[in-house]
Amino acid sequence: MKKLGLLPKLVIGIILGILIGSTKSVFLTKLLVTFSGVFGNFLNYIVPFLIIAFVAPGIAELGSKAGKLLGITTILAYTSTIIAGSLAFFAGSTILPKIINTTGELASNGIGIEGFFQMEIPAMMGVMTALVTAFVLGLGMSVIKGNIMLGFMQEFREIIERVIKYIIMPFLPLHIAGIFANMAYSGEVAQTLAVFGRVFALVISLHIIYLIIQYITAGTLAKTNPFVALKNMIPAYFTAVGTQSSAATIPVTVNCTKKNNVTDEVADFVIPLCATIHLAGSTITLTICSIAVLGMNGVVLNFTEFLPFIMMLGVTMVAAPGVPGGAVMAALGLLETMLGFTDGQLALMMALYMAQDSFGTATNVTGDAAIALIVDKFANK
Repeated sequence: MKKLGLLPKLVIGIILGILIGSTKSVFLTKLLVTFSGVFGNFLNYIVPFLIIAFVAPGIAELGSKAGKLLGITTILAYTSTIIAGSLAFFAGSTILPKIINTTGELASNGIGIEGFFQMEIPAMMGVMTALVTAFVLGLGMSVIKGNIMLGFMQEFREIIERVIKYIIMPFLPLHIAGIFANMAYSGEVAQTLAVFGRVFALVISLHIIYLIIQYITAGTLAKTNPFVALKNMIPAYFTAVGTQSSAATIPVTVNCTKKNNVTDEVADFVIPLCATIHLAGSTITLTICSIAVLGMNGVVLNFTEFLPFIMMLGVTMVAAPGVPGGAVMAALGLLETMLGFTDGQLALMMALYMAQDSFGTATNVTGDAAIALIVDKFANK
């Protein structure tokens, strides 16, 4: 079982949950739902720590980097992330209502069988409190250049990364199994599975479209063939599909970027930086999946209501860990506070996101090289 990747484990969890729920076994369904409830509460507890652990040292590390191109790279990466999220919103709000049922209430709202008991694990602070705290600490460490505090925060981040890697990720399939067992028990799983397939196809299509847009833009500015440049990034794309980590793919991404005639200095600076601050592919996925989950429960938001969520995603996902699902873990608090997600909806969101996490990561790293092309143009000037 250890040799299986996260996606096969999630698929097994979904199938297991559907089988148990479909048999109408009250005891087994309650058992899974009980675990899912406790696990969901634990996620709520860990999210504020996760935000502080990722954002604070991420901002401090950005501030400590030298170089005139830091500001340009950061602005380009953040702008790209916002454009990707906006594109995903308009595509999702236009296409998804036509391919999913946006009027029915699903078990993701908590309807269905209840667990044997509930274990409350209250968070030590709210999500927005954690985010403001992370900004204060990150900017403070950057200004005073405090190595002691930065070292502490980096170790704290490592602890949270291990919590995600060794606790959350291994038990996530069982958590998903509990959600699907509940839906199968209440007879609402077929519609959800149909939505999964349609959302997956839309997300992958938008990834490809946005990469083409990025490279046409970068190619025009850098006066290079965008499709040749995109072709040179194929090894990095498929490496990211396999590793599900922008950080682990950095050596391959740097090498492919240099094949596009980007100078060594720019490639060596931009690619590692963008691996932590440029998450256009993840933003597309989170946007589409959140619209789908809300739509399945009859909730429709306009762009003005959704844009703050996209803008906060670009900040909250800074320095998301190099482990599968880091982006969605960092976004859980925003989904709950800004979009009103319930525990069940958060679980569905994680299942939808994890199903294509590797492709989102691949889009992230491939887009990093497009930004490197633009930055290289500024560097040459």
